[in-house]
Amino acid sequence: MKRLGEIFDIKYGTDLELINCDEDINGIPYISRGACDNGVVSFVKLKDDVEPMPGNAITVALGGSVLSSFYQEKPFYTSFHIFCLYPKTKLLLSEMIFYCAAIEKNKYKYNYGRQANKTLKDIIVPSPEEIPTKNKRKKISIPFTQTPILSRDIILNTSKWKWFKIGELFEIKKGKRLTKEDYIQGNIPFIGSTEFNNGITAYVGNDEYIHEENVITVTYNGSIAEAFYQAKEFWASDDINVLYPKFNLNKYAAMFICTIIEKEKYRYNYGRKWYAERMIESVIKLPIKMNLSPDWEYIESFIKSLPYSKNI
Repeated sequence: MKRLGEIFDIKYGTDLELINCDEDINGIPYISRGACDNGVVSFVKLKDDVEPMPGNAITVALGGSVLSSFYQEKPFYTSFHIFCLYPKTKLLLSEMIFYCAAIEKNKYKYNYGRQANKTLKDIIVPSPEEIPTKNKRKKISIPFTQTPILSRDIILNTSKWKWFKIGELFEIKKGKRLTKEDYIQGNIPFIGSTEFNNGITAYVGNDEYIHEENVITVTYNGSIAEAFYQAKEFWASDDINVLYPKFNLNKYAAMFICTIIEKEKYRYNYGRKWYAERMIESVIKLPIKMNLSPDWEYIESFIKSLPYSKNI
C-alpha cells in the first residue's frame, strides 16, 4: 500500500469560473466539482492567458461532491477546489480508472465541513504492483467520439418558433407504484424520480404494468421535470408521467424535446408538482414548418449537427 502522493504528482487545477469563460460546444472540457458526466459541465474556448491542464490525468473534487474522481483523456480547464493527479510512472488506462474508484472509496471520511485539500495526498491506496491482475488486463476504451453525424452548423432562431401544448404532441400516462418490498429480480428498467442514469433506479422482473419503448418519461414529483428518452420497455413509478408521441418520434427528436422540457423545471417544486393534468396544458416552444406544424426534420438535423451526436 502507498500514499496517493507517492503514486501521483498532485496539482491544483486552473481555478477558473465558468462565468469568465466563453462557452463553445467545440471547445475543451470544463470540469467542476460535480458527481456526474465525468465532471464536465460545459465546453469552453481556450483562453490566451490560461494554459489548460494536460490530459491523462485524474480530477478529484475537494469540495462539493467531495472525492468525485474522473479520468480526463484530453486537456481541460477546472473550476475551483479541484486537484489534478498525474502518474509519476506510466499507468495503463485500466489502472487510472482503478485509482478513480480507489479514491472514491474514501468519500465517507469527508463532507461539506471537512474537505480533502490537505489530506488527499495521504490517502492510502494499493500500489501499482498490488492492483489485481484482472483489473490490469481489463480492456477499457473511451468509445465516445466528438464527431457529429452532420458536418454543417445549424443555427437556432427561436423568434420564429411556436408554442405547443404538451397534450397536443403526446398522450400522457401515469406510472404505477411498485414498492421495493414487491420487487422481483429481473432485467426490466424501473424508472424512478431521479436525475441520474436515464431515470433508471433499479431493474425488476415485475411485468404487469410495462410501458412501450420509444417514449419520454418525465418526473412530476421528487426531482421534478427530469426528462429521459426510453428506448426499451420499462416500468415507471407513480412519480413518473410517460409521454406517448402522437407523431413519429425518434431518438434525435427525443433528445431535443427532453432538453426543452427540462427548461420548465423552474416552474415546479415540492409544493407545485407537475401532475399529468397540468402537464397536458403546459406549453413548449418548437421550430415550425410553413404549415405551422413542428419541423421534426429540422430538429433532427440540429441534434445530428452537435458534437458527440454519433454516440446517441
